[in-house]
Amino acid sequence: MSTFLHFIVTLVVILSCWLLNPTLTAQAASSSTTVYEQHIIHNPDGIGKYYMGREIAKVMGYTGAGWLERPKREGEEQPSKVVNVLNLKPNDLVADIGAGTGYLSFRIAPLLTAGKVLAVDVQPQMLEIIELFKKEKNITNVEPVLATLTDPNLPPESVDLALMVDAYHELEYPQEMMQGIVKGLKPGGRVVLVEYRGENPFILIKGLHKMTQKQVRKEMQAVGLVWRETKNLLPLQHLMVFEKPDSSDLLTR
Repeated sequence: MSTFLHFIVTLVVILSCWLLNPTLTAQAASSSTTVYEQHIIHNPDGIGKYYMGREIAKVMGYTGAGWLERPKREGEEQPSKVVNVLNLKPNDLVADIGAGTGYLSFRIAPLLTAGKVLAVDVQPQMLEIIELFKKEKNITNVEPVLATLTDPNLPPESVDLALMVDAYHELEYPQEMMQGIVKGLKPGGRVVLVEYRGENPFILIKGLHKMTQKQVRKEMQAVGLVWRETKNLLPLQHLMVFEKPDSSDLLTR
């Protein structure tokens, strides 16, 4: 076979592969840095996308807003205990990531007499609900923030606390979102995650909507956060506290 003909055959093979899978070249080029895997066969409650061995759960859409505001929520999950242990200061800037209807945002806001809550969500419909509740509750220090799937849209190094209640396991791009959150945190700022306990098979929540402490700690470590403590004060969920190291912490390592 001539050199020219060999070149043409090779080119045709490459183009055929690209047409069958146009992302193949990009995937091959970045295979060493790829953090996600896509599986065709997967849990029906997930999106078929895996991060650090965990399948990402489907997002609860804005049509589930009523479930977030259900009257039984306090008795079932005791979210008031979450607010009580956050050790908030009056001038704190708190980011409620995956805020939904603002259920937690509106319980935190009255404690921030000189601060505010950034109620962050990727669904504009949820932010519209938050705006309605702002008027209804006459609470002015809750600011709705529209995020993207990869960026929480937080001001750099401004946030004292980022809170995620039953939201992290649904992030479609958890590494990118957490990197954005870390950038938005002040040095020494905290991330608090509340997740249903994946270690307990008797907690009647779909498996992909629960997480183990081990998995959460592994994923937070991947973005540079330091685990500080886990509080088991809730009936069904872990409350896990992580911290963004400040420069002095880094110098002593």
